[in-house]
Amino acid sequence: MDLLRLITCGNVDDGKSTLLGRLLHDTKSIFEDQWVAVQRASERRGDARTDLALLTDGLRAEREQGITIDVAYRYFATPRRKFILADCPGHQQYTRNMVTGASSAQLALLLVDVRKGLTEQTCRHAFITTLLRIRHLIVCVNKMDLVGFAQADFDRVREQFMAFAERLDAADIQFIPLSALQGDNVVEKSARMPWYEGAPLLYTLETVYVRNDTNLVDPRFPVQTVIRPQEDGAPDFRGLAGQVASGVLREGDEVVHLPTGFTSRIRAIHGPSGPVAEAFPPMSVVIELDRDLDVSRGDLLARPNNQPNQSQDLEVMLCWLASAPMDPARRYRLLHTTRETKCLVREVRYKLDITTLHRNPVPTPLEMNDLARVALHCQAPLFWDSYKKNRQTGSIVLIDEATNATVAAGMIL
Repeated sequence: MDLLRLITCGNVDDGKSTLLGRLLHDTKSIFEDQWVAVQRASERRGDARTDLALLTDGLRAEREQGITIDVAYRYFATPRRKFILADCPGHQQYTRNMVTGASSAQLALLLVDVRKGLTEQTCRHAFITTLLRIRHLIVCVNKMDLVGFAQADFDRVREQFMAFAERLDAADIQFIPLSALQGDNVVEKSARMPWYEGAPLLYTLETVYVRNDTNLVDPRFPVQTVIRPQEDGAPDFRGLAGQVASGVLREGDEVVHLPTGFTSRIRAIHGPSGPVAEAFPPMSVVIELDRDLDVSRGDLLARPNNQPNQSQDLEVMLCWLASAPMDPARRYRLLHTTRETKCLVREVRYKLDITTLHRNPVPTPLEMNDLARVALHCQAPLFWDSYKKNRQTGSIVLIDEATNATVAAGMIL
């Protein structure tokens, strides 16, 4: 069964948590005790009805203020597909949390309050989803019940967004008018909006085609560890364990080991249940080569005629996650696939205003939630593809060596 990872994003109070709660409730994906707990919490707050947003807002501060602060993950399944949902916060100060939740998503649900239309935060989240190469964007025009389910209000929001989307690199945009509170067009098609000829949200999520989103052209296998069991039945076994980042690897394929450049052929591929004929993302496998090479963690296997870039200098679009500003004089630890090295910030090329999409060449240090193009110099060479081509080998994380805290996430350009 296919798995779809998706997020909800948008401005504060546009109904993200309520929509997820409605999906979980109407698909019968919550336990009875969870529902009873939400009902009691709603009664204590004096709500007129059960607040579905409490199904995802679990922190005390979230329930007290009626906002989402941290990313909440929920899981459910239908006969057609399994889902992992990430409910992302809408406040600007939690942009870094939204980036974290969106980093692994395949589809984004962008909530828009039909009465407010596009806001600054709506545009910010729409841009971030396309920057992170989320190919499928569903604009959920919410709270249609508050405008009498009028088509004119829905068309107005759609025209506003399409005018903004001309500046975005979005591959697939769909619009669905709905009411998350009352369930119109969420699981079942609403009879109160006969002018909408499309499918309800759940059916759209079940049928959206995401298999082409995976890079199956460029074989990349970052080595996690080398397995030497030293057992009596296999005294000379030497396997390379890891997760396939992209492409397809088959038994008998010729591969090149980076950084040495030596070539070998795949003798066998071992999966969790035994030998497999081929491996593709995101399979975790052990690869056995037909000759012994000096391979260690952080190395990479690729095809001889299809190799990634190799360099110590990177151009990166960086999102600063730490509360303390960036210190250009400090060394950071860079994580890329399974490889780890130290790096220095050579230059901040420009900061990106993600509301207007303007580039501001301001030489000030990066603050929390800033997005900027940065030049990095690494102590050891990396084997990378551009993030636009390969999300796995095109992403990095920066770690503060002093505190061991994650301070930034980046996309290689």
